Amino acid sequence: MQPTPLAARMRPRSLDEVVGQSTVLAPDGPLRRALAAGRPPSLLLWGPPGCGKTTIARLLAEASGLTLRSISAVTSGMKELKEATAAQSGALFGAQAPPLLFVDEIHRWNKAQQDALLPLVEEGAVVLVGATTENPAFEVISALRSRTWLLRLEALSPDDLAGLVRRALTDTERGLGGQHLQITDEALVLLCDLGGGDARRTLGVLERAAATCARGDTIDLALLSRVSGGRDLQHDKGGDAHYDVISAFIKSMRGSDPDATVYYLARLLEAGEDPSFVARRIVIAAAEDVGLAEPRALEVAVAASRAAEQVGMPEARIPLAEAALFVALAPKSNSAYLAINAAIALVKQTGAAPVPPHLRSAPTAIDRALGHGQGYRYPHDHPDGFLVQNYLPEPLLGAQLYEPRRHGAEKVMDERQRWWLSRAERS
Repeated sequence: MQPTPLAARMRPRSLDEVVGQSTVLAPDGPLRRALAAGRPPSLLLWGPPGCGKTTIARLLAEASGLTLRSISAVTSGMKELKEATAAQSGALFGAQAPPLLFVDEIHRWNKAQQDALLPLVEEGAVVLVGATTENPAFEVISALRSRTWLLRLEALSPDDLAGLVRRALTDTERGLGGQHLQITDEALVLLCDLGGGDARRTLGVLERAAATCARGDTIDLALLSRVSGGRDLQHDKGGDAHYDVISAFIKSMRGSDPDATVYYLARLLEAGEDPSFVARRIVIAAAEDVGLAEPRALEVAVAASRAAEQVGMPEARIPLAEAALFVALAPKSNSAYLAINAAIALVKQTGAAPVPPHLRSAPTAIDRALGHGQGYRYPHDHPDGFLVQNYLPEPLLGAQLYEPRRHGAEKVMDERQRWWLSRAERS
Protein backbone atom coordinates (compact mmCIF):
# COMPACT_ATOMS: atom_id res chain seq x y z
CA MET A 1 0.00 0.00 0.00
CA GLN A 2 1.37 3.38 -1.05
CA PRO A 3 2.14 5.62 1.95
CA THR A 4 0.26 8.89 2.31
CA PRO A 5 2.33 11.77 0.85
CA LEU A 6 3.97 14.13 3.32
CA ALA A 7 1.96 17.11 2.05
CA ALA A 8 -1.29 15.28 2.79
CA ARG A 9 -0.12 14.18 6.25
CA MET A 10 0.93 17.72 7.17
CA ARG A 11 -2.35 19.37 6.22
CA PRO A 12 -3.60 21.71 8.99
CA ARG A 13 -6.07 20.17 11.43
CA SER A 14 -7.73 23.48 12.28
CA LEU A 15 -8.16 26.92 10.77
CA ASP A 16 -5.66 28.22 13.32
CA GLU A 17 -2.94 26.00 11.81
CA VAL A 18 -3.39 27.41 8.30
CA VAL A 19 -0.41 29.57 7.37
CA GLY A 20 -0.17 32.48 4.97
CA GLN A 21 -3.85 33.51 4.97
CA SER A 22 -4.02 35.55 8.15
CA THR A 23 -6.17 38.28 6.59
CA VAL A 24 -8.85 35.93 5.31
CA LEU A 25 -8.85 33.72 8.42
CA ALA A 26 -8.34 36.40 11.06
CA PRO A 27 -10.04 35.42 14.35
CA ASP A 28 -12.10 38.60 14.34
CA GLY A 29 -12.67 38.62 10.58
CA PRO A 30 -16.04 38.32 8.81
CA LEU A 31 -15.56 34.65 7.91
CA ARG A 32 -14.75 33.55 11.46
CA ARG A 33 -17.66 35.61 12.82
CA ALA A 34 -20.04 33.97 10.34
CA LEU A 35 -18.82 30.53 11.39
CA ALA A 36 -19.20 31.39 15.07
CA ALA A 37 -22.78 32.51 14.41
CA GLY A 38 -23.58 29.20 12.70
CA ARG A 39 -24.09 30.81 9.30
CA PRO A 40 -21.33 29.51 7.02
CA PRO A 41 -21.45 31.49 3.75
CA SER A 42 -20.98 30.20 0.23
CA LEU A 43 -17.52 31.14 -0.96
CA LEU A 44 -15.25 31.41 -3.96
CA LEU A 45 -11.63 30.80 -2.99
CA TRP A 46 -9.33 32.36 -5.57
CA GLY A 47 -5.61 31.76 -5.34
CA PRO A 48 -2.55 30.04 -6.83
CA PRO A 49 -1.85 26.31 -6.49
CA GLY A 50 -0.79 25.08 -3.08
CA CYS A 51 -2.05 28.07 -1.09
CA GLY A 52 -4.61 26.04 0.91
CA LYS A 53 -7.93 26.22 -0.96
CA THR A 54 -8.82 22.53 -0.53
CA THR A 55 -7.62 22.48 3.06
CA ILE A 56 -9.66 25.55 3.98
CA ALA A 57 -12.79 24.02 2.45
CA ARG A 58 -12.32 20.86 4.54
CA LEU A 59 -11.71 22.83 7.73
CA LEU A 60 -14.73 25.05 7.09
CA ALA A 61 -16.91 21.96 6.85
CA GLU A 62 -15.51 20.63 10.12
CA ALA A 63 -15.88 23.99 11.88
CA SER A 64 -19.49 24.24 10.68
CA GLY A 65 -20.42 20.65 11.46
CA LEU A 66 -21.40 20.11 7.82
CA THR A 67 -20.81 17.05 5.69
CA LEU A 68 -18.11 17.70 3.10
CA ARG A 69 -18.83 16.59 -0.43
CA SER A 70 -16.07 17.23 -2.96
CA ILE A 71 -16.17 17.13 -6.72
CA SER A 72 -13.68 18.29 -9.32
CA ALA A 73 -14.86 20.34 -12.25
CA VAL A 74 -12.08 18.77 -14.30
CA THR A 75 -13.48 15.23 -14.06
CA SER A 76 -17.08 15.74 -12.92
CA GLY A 77 -20.21 17.09 -14.55
CA MET A 78 -23.97 17.34 -13.99
CA LYS A 79 -24.30 13.67 -13.02
CA GLU A 80 -21.82 14.00 -10.15
CA LEU A 81 -23.37 17.31 -9.06
CA LYS A 82 -26.84 15.73 -8.83
CA GLU A 83 -25.46 12.77 -6.89
CA ALA A 84 -23.69 15.07 -4.44
CA THR A 85 -26.88 17.03 -3.66
CA ALA A 86 -29.67 14.51 -4.27
CA ALA A 87 -30.66 13.89 -0.64
CA GLN A 88 -30.83 17.47 0.57
CA SER A 89 -33.94 19.14 1.95
CA GLY A 90 -33.00 22.57 0.66
CA ALA A 91 -33.29 24.38 3.99
CA LEU A 92 -30.10 25.59 5.62
CA PHE A 93 -31.65 25.72 9.07
CA GLY A 94 -34.15 22.93 8.57
CA ALA A 95 -34.16 19.48 10.08
CA GLN A 96 -31.42 18.32 7.75
CA ALA A 97 -28.35 20.51 7.39
CA PRO A 98 -27.04 20.99 3.86
CA PRO A 99 -23.65 19.66 2.89
CA LEU A 100 -20.67 21.84 2.18
CA LEU A 101 -20.14 21.24 -1.52
CA PHE A 102 -16.54 21.81 -2.54
CA VAL A 103 -16.11 22.28 -6.31
CA ASP A 104 -12.43 22.27 -7.17
CA GLU A 105 -11.35 24.12 -10.34
CA ILE A 106 -14.84 25.57 -10.66
CA HIS A 107 -13.71 27.75 -13.57
CA ARG A 108 -13.50 24.58 -15.69
CA TRP A 109 -17.28 24.28 -15.75
CA ASN A 110 -19.12 25.97 -18.58
CA LYS A 111 -21.94 28.48 -18.11
CA ALA A 112 -24.70 25.86 -18.14
CA GLN A 113 -22.94 23.79 -15.49
CA GLN A 114 -22.34 26.84 -13.31
CA ASP A 115 -25.98 27.90 -13.80
CA ALA A 116 -27.02 24.56 -12.28
CA LEU A 117 -25.41 25.63 -8.98
CA LEU A 118 -27.54 28.79 -8.66
CA PRO A 119 -30.78 27.25 -7.33
CA LEU A 120 -28.80 25.03 -4.96
CA VAL A 121 -27.09 28.07 -3.44
CA GLU A 122 -30.21 30.26 -3.47
CA GLU A 123 -32.41 27.64 -1.78
CA GLY A 124 -29.80 26.66 0.79
CA ALA A 125 -29.50 23.12 -0.56
CA VAL A 126 -25.72 23.44 -0.30
CA VAL A 127 -23.08 25.70 1.15
CA LEU A 128 -20.90 26.12 -1.91
CA VAL A 129 -17.15 26.54 -1.70
CA GLY A 130 -15.69 26.89 -5.17
CA ALA A 131 -11.93 26.91 -5.71
CA THR A 132 -10.25 28.53 -8.70
CA THR A 133 -6.77 29.50 -9.77
CA GLU A 134 -8.19 31.90 -12.37
CA ASN A 135 -9.75 35.33 -12.03
CA PRO A 136 -13.44 34.73 -11.16
CA ALA A 137 -14.40 37.94 -12.97
CA PHE A 138 -13.56 36.16 -16.21
CA GLU A 139 -14.20 32.51 -15.40
CA VAL A 140 -17.21 32.41 -13.03
CA ILE A 141 -20.65 33.64 -14.11
CA SER A 142 -21.76 36.91 -12.55
CA ALA A 143 -24.92 35.42 -11.03
CA LEU A 144 -22.86 32.90 -9.07
CA ARG A 145 -20.33 35.54 -8.03
CA SER A 146 -23.14 37.72 -6.68
CA ARG A 147 -24.33 34.89 -4.41
CA THR A 148 -20.96 34.05 -2.89
CA TRP A 149 -18.20 35.69 -0.93
CA LEU A 150 -15.00 36.10 -2.89
CA LEU A 151 -11.87 35.40 -0.82
CA ARG A 152 -8.51 36.08 -2.46
CA LEU A 153 -5.80 33.75 -1.14
CA GLU A 154 -2.13 34.59 -1.55
CA ALA A 155 0.83 32.42 -2.46
CA LEU A 156 2.72 31.38 0.65
CA SER A 157 5.75 33.50 1.48
CA PRO A 158 9.25 32.00 1.92
CA ASP A 159 8.84 32.47 5.68
CA ASP A 160 5.53 30.58 5.61
CA LEU A 161 7.13 27.74 3.66
CA ALA A 162 10.16 27.67 5.95
CA GLY A 163 7.84 27.24 8.92
CA LEU A 164 6.10 24.33 7.21
CA VAL A 165 9.44 22.68 6.44
CA ARG A 166 10.65 22.99 10.03
CA ARG A 167 7.34 21.62 11.31
CA ALA A 168 7.56 18.65 8.93
CA LEU A 169 11.15 17.88 9.98
CA THR A 170 10.31 17.87 13.69
CA ASP A 171 6.79 16.39 13.73
CA THR A 172 7.16 12.77 14.84
CA GLU A 173 3.45 11.96 14.41
CA ARG A 174 2.72 13.14 10.88
CA GLY A 175 6.04 14.40 9.56
CA LEU A 176 9.65 13.30 9.28
CA GLY A 177 10.61 13.78 12.92
CA GLY A 178 11.46 10.12 13.33
CA GLN A 179 14.34 10.46 10.87
CA HIS A 180 16.03 13.24 12.89
CA LEU A 181 17.04 15.08 9.72
CA GLN A 182 18.69 18.48 9.56
CA ILE A 183 18.67 21.05 6.75
CA THR A 184 21.28 23.73 6.12
CA ASP A 185 20.20 27.36 6.01
CA GLU A 186 21.23 27.61 2.34
CA ALA A 187 19.23 24.49 1.43
CA LEU A 188 16.18 25.80 3.32
CA VAL A 189 16.32 29.06 1.38
CA LEU A 190 16.60 27.17 -1.93
CA LEU A 191 13.80 24.77 -0.99
CA CYS A 192 11.41 27.63 -0.21
CA ASP A 193 12.46 29.39 -3.41
CA LEU A 194 11.82 26.23 -5.45
CA GLY A 195 8.41 25.94 -3.82
CA GLY A 196 7.25 29.13 -5.49
CA GLY A 197 4.59 29.79 -2.84
CA ASP A 198 3.16 26.26 -3.16
CA ALA A 199 3.07 24.22 0.06
CA ARG A 200 2.43 20.93 -1.76
CA ARG A 201 5.41 21.37 -4.05
CA THR A 202 7.69 22.45 -1.20
CA LEU A 203 6.82 19.46 0.97
CA GLY A 204 6.99 17.17 -2.04
CA VAL A 205 10.60 18.18 -2.76
CA LEU A 206 11.42 17.83 0.95
CA GLU A 207 9.96 14.31 0.95
CA ARG A 208 12.03 13.30 -2.08
CA ALA A 209 15.16 14.62 -0.38
CA ALA A 210 14.30 12.77 2.86
CA ALA A 211 13.80 9.52 0.95
CA THR A 212 17.47 9.56 -0.07
CA CYS A 213 18.72 10.26 3.47
CA ALA A 214 19.77 7.98 6.27
CA ARG A 215 18.67 8.67 9.83
CA GLY A 216 20.31 11.83 11.16
CA ASP A 217 21.55 13.07 7.76
CA THR A 218 21.68 16.72 6.73
CA ILE A 219 19.90 17.99 3.63
CA ASP A 220 22.30 20.35 1.85
CA LEU A 221 22.34 22.27 -1.42
CA ALA A 222 23.87 19.44 -3.43
CA LEU A 223 21.26 16.91 -2.34
CA LEU A 224 18.39 19.32 -2.83
CA SER A 225 19.56 20.22 -6.34
CA ARG A 226 19.64 16.54 -7.32
CA VAL A 227 16.06 15.82 -6.26
CA SER A 228 14.30 19.13 -6.93
CA GLY A 229 13.63 18.84 -10.64
CA GLY A 230 14.03 22.60 -11.09
CA ARG A 231 11.62 25.43 -10.56
CA ASP A 232 7.97 25.26 -11.56
CA LEU A 233 7.21 28.54 -13.31
CA GLN A 234 3.44 28.05 -12.93
CA HIS A 235 2.74 29.52 -16.36
CA ASP A 236 -0.66 28.36 -17.59
CA LYS A 237 -0.95 29.64 -21.16
CA GLY A 238 -4.66 30.16 -20.76
CA GLY A 239 -4.66 31.55 -17.25
CA ASP A 240 -3.77 34.48 -15.06
CA ALA A 241 -0.07 33.64 -14.86
CA HIS A 242 0.20 33.91 -18.64
CA TYR A 243 -1.54 37.27 -18.77
CA ASP A 244 0.31 38.64 -15.75
CA VAL A 245 3.75 37.86 -17.17
CA ILE A 246 2.97 39.04 -20.70
CA SER A 247 1.47 42.23 -19.24
CA ALA A 248 4.63 42.83 -17.23
CA PHE A 249 6.75 42.18 -20.34
CA ILE A 250 4.82 44.71 -22.43
CA LYS A 251 4.81 47.34 -19.68
CA SER A 252 8.54 46.90 -19.08
CA MET A 253 9.26 47.59 -22.76
CA ARG A 254 6.91 50.58 -22.67
CA GLY A 255 8.57 51.80 -19.47
CA SER A 256 12.08 51.61 -20.99
CA ASP A 257 13.43 49.11 -18.44
CA PRO A 258 15.78 46.74 -20.33
CA ASP A 259 16.51 44.50 -17.32
CA ALA A 260 12.85 43.87 -16.54
CA THR A 261 12.15 43.42 -20.25
CA VAL A 262 14.68 40.66 -20.75
CA TYR A 263 13.72 39.06 -17.41
CA TYR A 264 10.06 38.68 -18.37
CA LEU A 265 11.08 37.54 -21.84
CA ALA A 266 13.10 34.78 -20.19
CA ARG A 267 10.11 33.89 -17.98
CA LEU A 268 7.89 33.51 -21.03
CA LEU A 269 10.36 31.43 -23.03
CA GLU A 270 11.39 29.19 -20.12
CA ALA A 271 7.72 28.50 -19.39
CA GLY A 272 7.32 27.19 -22.95
CA GLU A 273 5.47 30.16 -24.43
CA ASP A 274 5.16 30.10 -28.22
CA PRO A 275 7.98 32.33 -29.59
CA SER A 276 5.67 33.59 -32.35
CA PHE A 277 3.26 34.90 -29.70
CA VAL A 278 6.11 36.72 -27.95
CA ALA A 279 7.31 38.11 -31.28
CA ARG A 280 3.86 39.53 -32.03
CA ARG A 281 3.84 41.33 -28.67
CA ILE A 282 7.20 42.95 -29.53
CA VAL A 283 5.93 44.02 -32.96
CA ILE A 284 2.84 45.57 -31.38
CA ALA A 285 4.95 47.41 -28.80
CA ALA A 286 7.24 48.71 -31.53
CA ALA A 287 4.27 50.14 -33.40
CA GLU A 288 2.12 51.29 -30.49
CA ASP A 289 4.63 52.51 -27.92
CA VAL A 290 7.73 53.46 -29.94
CA GLY A 291 6.04 54.44 -33.15
CA LEU A 292 7.38 57.40 -35.05
CA ALA A 293 9.85 58.34 -32.31
CA GLU A 294 12.07 55.54 -33.69
CA PRO A 295 10.62 54.03 -36.89
CA ARG A 296 13.43 51.47 -37.06
CA ALA A 297 11.96 49.69 -34.04
CA LEU A 298 9.18 48.22 -36.16
CA GLU A 299 11.71 47.05 -38.73
CA VAL A 300 13.80 45.39 -36.03
CA ALA A 301 10.75 43.76 -34.44
CA VAL A 302 9.46 42.37 -37.74
CA ALA A 303 12.92 41.09 -38.68
CA ALA A 304 13.26 39.40 -35.28
CA SER A 305 9.86 37.79 -35.71
CA ARG A 306 10.90 36.33 -39.05
CA ALA A 307 14.27 35.23 -37.70
CA ALA A 308 12.69 33.51 -34.70
CA GLU A 309 10.32 31.65 -37.01
CA GLN A 310 13.19 30.52 -39.23
CA VAL A 311 15.60 29.29 -36.57
CA GLY A 312 13.18 28.13 -33.86
CA MET A 313 14.01 27.64 -30.20
CA PRO A 314 16.39 27.81 -28.44
CA GLU A 315 18.20 30.15 -30.87
CA ALA A 316 15.04 32.24 -31.36
CA ARG A 317 15.64 33.69 -27.91
CA ILE A 318 18.50 35.80 -29.31
CA PRO A 319 16.67 37.84 -32.01
CA LEU A 320 13.69 38.16 -29.69
CA ALA A 321 15.94 39.57 -26.97
CA GLU A 322 17.58 41.97 -29.44
CA ALA A 323 14.22 43.27 -30.62
CA ALA A 324 12.74 43.52 -27.11
CA LEU A 325 15.76 45.45 -25.85
CA PHE A 326 15.73 47.74 -28.89
CA VAL A 327 12.09 48.55 -28.21
CA ALA A 328 12.73 49.05 -24.49
CA LEU A 329 15.60 51.48 -25.09
CA ALA A 330 14.01 53.38 -27.97
CA PRO A 331 12.36 56.80 -27.47
CA LYS A 332 8.62 56.42 -27.05
CA SER A 333 5.66 57.92 -28.88
CA ASN A 334 2.10 56.69 -29.18
CA SER A 335 1.08 59.48 -31.56
CA ALA A 336 0.29 57.11 -34.45
CA TYR A 337 -1.74 54.91 -32.10
CA LEU A 338 -3.70 57.92 -30.85
CA ALA A 339 -4.11 59.33 -34.36
CA ILE A 340 -5.65 56.21 -35.88
CA ASN A 341 -7.92 55.74 -32.86
CA ALA A 342 -9.08 59.35 -33.13
CA ALA A 343 -9.67 58.93 -36.86
CA ILE A 344 -11.71 55.76 -36.34
CA ALA A 345 -13.78 57.52 -33.68
CA LEU A 346 -14.38 60.42 -36.09
CA VAL A 347 -15.44 58.04 -38.86
CA LYS A 348 -17.90 56.33 -36.52
CA GLN A 349 -19.26 59.67 -35.39
CA THR A 350 -19.61 61.37 -38.80
CA GLY A 351 -20.15 58.43 -41.11
CA ALA A 352 -18.96 58.38 -44.71
CA ALA A 353 -18.43 62.07 -45.36
CA PRO A 354 -18.24 62.82 -49.12
CA VAL A 355 -14.74 62.82 -50.61
CA PRO A 356 -14.01 66.29 -52.08
CA PRO A 357 -14.66 66.22 -55.87
CA HIS A 358 -11.11 67.27 -56.80
CA LEU A 359 -9.70 64.22 -54.95
CA ARG A 360 -12.01 61.67 -56.56
CA SER A 361 -10.88 59.18 -59.15
CA ALA A 362 -11.84 60.03 -62.75
CA PRO A 363 -11.05 57.00 -64.94
CA THR A 364 -14.09 57.40 -67.26
CA ALA A 365 -15.70 60.17 -69.26
CA ILE A 366 -18.78 59.98 -67.07
CA ASP A 367 -16.65 60.58 -63.96
CA ARG A 368 -14.98 63.53 -65.60
CA ALA A 369 -18.35 64.93 -66.69
CA LEU A 370 -19.43 64.81 -63.07
CA GLY A 371 -16.46 66.95 -62.14
CA HIS A 372 -14.40 64.24 -60.49
CA GLY A 373 -10.75 65.21 -60.32
CA GLN A 374 -11.34 68.76 -61.56
CA GLY A 375 -9.37 71.36 -59.70
CA TYR A 376 -6.85 68.93 -58.27
CA ARG A 377 -3.34 70.39 -58.24
CA TYR A 378 -0.31 68.11 -58.46
CA PRO A 379 2.07 68.94 -55.55
CA HIS A 380 5.21 68.07 -57.53
CA ASP A 381 4.47 70.88 -59.97
CA HIS A 382 5.07 73.41 -57.19
CA PRO A 383 8.16 74.50 -55.24
CA ASP A 384 9.20 72.07 -52.51
CA GLY A 385 6.48 69.66 -53.69
CA PHE A 386 3.94 71.49 -51.56
CA LEU A 387 0.83 73.55 -52.06
CA VAL A 388 -2.28 74.34 -50.09
CA GLN A 389 -5.47 72.52 -50.99
CA ASN A 390 -8.21 70.82 -49.01
CA TYR A 391 -7.89 67.06 -48.51
CA LEU A 392 -10.44 66.32 -45.78
CA PRO A 393 -14.17 66.16 -46.51
CA GLU A 394 -15.70 69.62 -46.22
CA PRO A 395 -17.59 68.93 -42.95
CA LEU A 396 -14.32 67.86 -41.33
CA LEU A 397 -12.05 70.68 -42.43
CA GLY A 398 -9.77 71.76 -39.61
CA ALA A 399 -9.87 68.43 -37.77
CA GLN A 400 -6.51 67.62 -36.19
CA LEU A 401 -6.02 63.91 -35.59
CA TYR A 402 -2.23 63.60 -35.50
CA GLU A 403 -0.22 65.43 -32.85
CA PRO A 404 3.50 64.65 -33.11
CA ARG A 405 5.77 64.27 -30.12
CA ARG A 406 8.78 66.56 -29.92
CA HIS A 407 11.48 63.99 -29.17
CA GLY A 408 13.30 61.17 -30.91
CA ALA A 409 12.98 60.87 -34.65
CA GLU A 410 9.50 62.36 -34.42
CA LYS A 411 11.02 65.71 -33.49
CA VAL A 412 12.05 66.06 -37.14
CA MET A 413 8.50 65.19 -38.23
CA ASP A 414 7.11 67.78 -35.83
CA GLU A 415 9.42 70.43 -37.26
CA ARG A 416 8.49 69.39 -40.80
CA GLN A 417 4.78 69.59 -40.02
CA ARG A 418 5.24 73.04 -38.49
CA TRP A 419 7.08 74.14 -41.63
CA TRP A 420 4.22 72.88 -43.85
CA LEU A 421 1.73 74.75 -41.67
CA SER A 422 3.73 77.96 -41.83
CA ARG A 423 3.86 77.64 -45.63
CA ALA A 424 0.12 77.08 -45.70
CA GLU A 425 -0.51 80.19 -43.62
CA ARG A 426 1.57 82.32 -46.00
CA SER A 427 -0.25 81.00 -49.07
